[in-house]
Amino acid sequence: MLNTGDTSWILTSTALVLFMTLPGLALFYGGLVKSRNILSVFMHCISIACLMSLLWVAFGYSIAFGDGLDLNSYWGGLSKVFLQDLTAESMLGSIPESVFAAFQMTFAIITPALIVGAYVERVKFSFVLIFSALWMLLCYAPVTHWVWGGGFLFELGTVDLAGGLVVHETAGLAALVIAYFLGVRKDKSKPPHNPGYVMLGASMLWVGWFGFNAGSQLAANGNAGITLLVTHISACAASLSWASYEYFKYGKASLVGLVTGTIAGLATITPASGSVTPLEAFIIGSVAGVVCQEMCSVVKNKFNLDDSLDVFAVHGFGGILGTISIAVFGHAGWYEQIFAILVVGIFTIVITTLIVIITMKIVPIRVSEDSEERGLDLTEHGEKAYDLNS
Repeated sequence: MLNTGDTSWILTSTALVLFMTLPGLALFYGGLVKSRNILSVFMHCISIACLMSLLWVAFGYSIAFGDGLDLNSYWGGLSKVFLQDLTAESMLGSIPESVFAAFQMTFAIITPALIVGAYVERVKFSFVLIFSALWMLLCYAPVTHWVWGGGFLFELGTVDLAGGLVVHETAGLAALVIAYFLGVRKDKSKPPHNPGYVMLGASMLWVGWFGFNAGSQLAANGNAGITLLVTHISACAASLSWASYEYFKYGKASLVGLVTGTIAGLATITPASGSVTPLEAFIIGSVAGVVCQEMCSVVKNKFNLDDSLDVFAVHGFGGILGTISIAVFGHAGWYEQIFAILVVGIFTIVITTLIVIITMKIVPIRVSEDSEERGLDLTEHGEKAYDLNS
């Protein structure tokens, strides 16, 4: 039966999660790159939002939430392609199925958009579109079915409320794969060109994350309330622990560092936000602000992977850490959580590698050295963000 309160909340959450990508993630990533590449980041984010929306309606929703019959443990099938049987009366629990489909669409948008941070400043725009399309359909949608759509990880009892596995682990590991194939940037010396944009984008992500996590309860009730509360607590704790650890190491705490800690705390609490207490959320966020910061150095210095904006360290490792924390605090079994992390991880690495190789046979993955030096705004899109002569 339709519940208008639940429906209103999920409609609101849908808008909040879209707000995370546009303009939240666009500003967060855009502020971190050189000034000559900011428009390319914006272009990546908004183009991915448009393309993923159409593909989600066409095939993605069916793969993730359809009934795959004999293969349903692994594949949602194509029974819901183009939402062909969806009407205003179609219900999913207490909300219209159309609202649920739109809400899940925003997750299918932001997940490939998160990967943008790994390849900024040196990737071909055509590669971004082809890779993102194939990756959402062949990697993200199947994993969504396994965890949320009644697949084998759901049946096993794996707990992931809002995407520690489905969103953050998949995006983070895909980021490492692309960084490996792309190679390092020619010039990594310049700092973020606009830390103010980074802070504004992080703040928008923070607000939108309430819809991301609390909206995943699919109801306007006490569970949504506690989910929102622990989400905020983890973000606050991670922000301050990141800044404190940065001060301990370098003698200064930066704005960019603090808000990166915010995102690490939000990513880490995401899978656990429907399970943990406020005290446990404080612990999770405090730990995330330190260990995710250390992971940034491990990826770039030990493995020499130019995951430009630390997608794996902040999102991928954060999502894995949050998924494990559910077992640490006794809210799920260790086997169920670890098994899911391994299965999703191996699948993501293998499928992403195959997609990158296939896409590279269609279009180049990297721009020329000259284009990289002049900036992608001008060479890929024919525009400049800043005209100092105007």
